[in-house]
Amino acid sequence: MDTAKLELAAQRYREAETALDAARADLQAEAVTFLRNTDERGAQATVVKVTGWTREYIRRMVKSSEEKTA
Repeated sequence: MDTAKLELAAQRYREAETALDAARADLQAEAVTFLRNTDERGAQATVVKVTGWTREYIRRMVKSSEEKTA
């Protein structure tokens, strides 16, 4: 691998990491909004199923978002 290929790979990696971070933030925001705005029974289980996150992670995420808005 030459230097140009290495630099390109590093740039693609950084761009992918940035995109992943943005997608994660969007998904977290949507999950929190869904949980706050629904009376649906089993809403947390739905978020677990869709995202693959644990219930504990979701609880911490919601608590953290509440602390940020307080």
